[in-house]
This record gives sequence, structure tokens and C-alpha cells, in this order.
Amino acid sequence: MADPTSRRGRWVAIVTGAISILIGVLYLGLILVLDSRGPLQPPPPEALGLISPQDAGAGSAPFAAGVSPPG
Repeated sequence: MADPTSRRGRWVAIVTGAISILIGVLYLGLILVLDSRGPLQPPPPEALGLISPQDAGAGSAPFAAGVSPPG
């Protein structure tokens, strides 16, 4: 018969393995949900502070360098 220490060690290994698998499955589920939302879109220029919010609604504000107009 196995001693109590080896039985306890076996249970610890089983429980930590199950927790590890659970974390892995939850991580894959989270990635699946985040990936299903589609491609990332860049933030609007006013969110980056490249143009002021007052100019953003005017339509005549120049676009920041390296940012092309939509369309």
C-alpha cells in the first residue's frame, strides 16, 4: 500500500493539472470571443490629440501627417 505522502502528492498533481487545463480552455475561449469581433480599427485623430475636438466636426481640419482620410 502506498504511503499517505505519495497519495497526497498524486492528488495535488491531479488538481493542479485540472486547474491548468481549465485556465487554458478559458484563455482559448477569451481569445475566440475577442477575435470574432473583427479587425481592429485605428482610433480617430482627435482621440490621439492630433486635432482638436472643435476642429473635428468642422470638416475642414487638415489630417495629421501619416493619417489618410477615410474612404
